[in-house]
Amino acid sequence: MEKREIELVVLSDIHLGTYGCHAKELLYYLNSIKPKTLVLNGDIIDIWQFRKRYFPKAHLNVIKKILDFASKGTEVIYITGNHDEMLRKFSNTKMGNFSIVDKLVLNLDGKKAWFFHGDVFDASIQNAKWLAKIGGWGYDTLILLNRLINWGLVKLGKEKFSLSKKIKNSVKKALKYISDFEQVAAELAIDNGYKYVICGHIHQPKMIRKVRENGTCLYLNSGDWVENLTSLEYHDKRWELKTYPSSNIKKTDVTNASLELEDVTPESMLAAITIIGK
Repeated sequence: MEKREIELVVLSDIHLGTYGCHAKELLYYLNSIKPKTLVLNGDIIDIWQFRKRYFPKAHLNVIKKILDFASKGTEVIYITGNHDEMLRKFSNTKMGNFSIVDKLVLNLDGKKAWFFHGDVFDASIQNAKWLAKIGGWGYDTLILLNRLINWGLVKLGKEKFSLSKKIKNSVKKALKYISDFEQVAAELAIDNGYKYVICGHIHQPKMIRKVRENGTCLYLNSGDWVENLTSLEYHDKRWELKTYPSSNIKKTDVTNASLELEDVTPESMLAAITIIGK
């Protein structure tokens, strides 16, 4: 399979371990690229909603693929989010090419880029974590219900639709929260001299120029792999927001990736971790 070489790839809100996660599609995408740096911007493994009875082989393969990247020279930086906040006790841990941090600043061709998940802006998480967790479980149930509805729509020859997107777009408070989130992130970035601010958390893929009297910055959000199936790519001094499926992923790539879904074993996972730790 021919792989695209990319300087930097950003993924967030994969939510491995939940019914809504599109792990197979993500694996197809990962098999199509060869990144120099991979930034995982929070909520990669959904520890909040972790179930022993539900962690399919496809989800394990995504983890193995990420470890494979690190063992083969890709710098993998895991930024903690709210759903994987338990990993914050390991912040600033580094094993070979794999590291865990709470936030990140990179110099991209002379411009400072600020990466963080974004839950720091969420008052519901800071002040009522139990309520946010209930909301997470409800969201996962909604996604599962949506899949069943879409299965029926496809059988009837009708187009799929997203229940959660419809709800978000019809609730004024949700729209205002998203707008406020983007504005606050951009203002903080400009005040601190960052030219790029890259977030996740709100599951809204976006790339937009924010301008204030005291400066400007590019606000970017990598979206998610539950509804939007999006990533951010930086290459040749240019950002792109990618949506799966894209023209870069061919049917042959999908076939090859599906074969790889059977490759993961406890031994292969252990081997990948051992290589990273050297």
